[in-house]
Amino acid sequence: MKIIVQIVLWIVCGVFAYLIYQSVNGPIEFKKVRQERFQAVIDKLKDIRDAQEAYKSVNGKYAGNFENLIKFVDTGSYTITQQRDSSFMRYDRVYQIELQVDTVVIDTLGFVKVKDSLFRNDPTFKNMMDVPFAQNDEKFELKADIIDKSGYRAPVFEAKVKKNVVLYDQPTDLLAQENARNSVEEVNGEFIKVGSLVDVSTNGNWPPIYDRRNTD
Repeated sequence: MKIIVQIVLWIVCGVFAYLIYQSVNGPIEFKKVRQERFQAVIDKLKDIRDAQEAYKSVNGKYAGNFENLIKFVDTGSYTITQQRDSSFMRYDRVYQIELQVDTVVIDTLGFVKVKDSLFRNDPTFKNMMDVPFAQNDEKFELKADIIDKSGYRAPVFEAKVKKNVVLYDQPTDLLAQENARNSVEEVNGEFIKVGSLVDVSTNGNWPPIYDRRNTD
């Protein structure tokens, strides 16, 4: 009996030691996984934003789906222009003399393909809708709209994905804490997103640390 009790006590001690280790090491491992996966997701959201801004510069609005956005990147072109000051003489009937009129002349210099400009002809832009690390090939949710801001009709867009999709295999208690975050140093809320359907903004909801990592 004494030996059995000792064995049970050793097992109990081992279980407690494991639980203590997990309580300390679990959040550390979670943070590493979160940062790696969030960085990959945010990099893709930046690509989506760049493509959307190019789409708007040509079409005057944002693309409402990835099919149109990717087709534009694949086949669309920028117009390269040059702006210069100029002037000409025009007869003024009031003063009955010729007066100099200043103007701005915009010259078209040529065209450049969007995919060359943004992605250096890298074909991976065709998969910009795919969420990195997603278990079931989930896609980013993309929407576009026209909203009224002080009488001005402004085009807007939003691309997002739930954190649960990216962190699907992480502990539920740590994931719940992540979804409840509210800090300037964290990605707040349940989504990782860029743009807005209620404000005229193309900002993302991530902190600057993810931008610095992208440029290092």
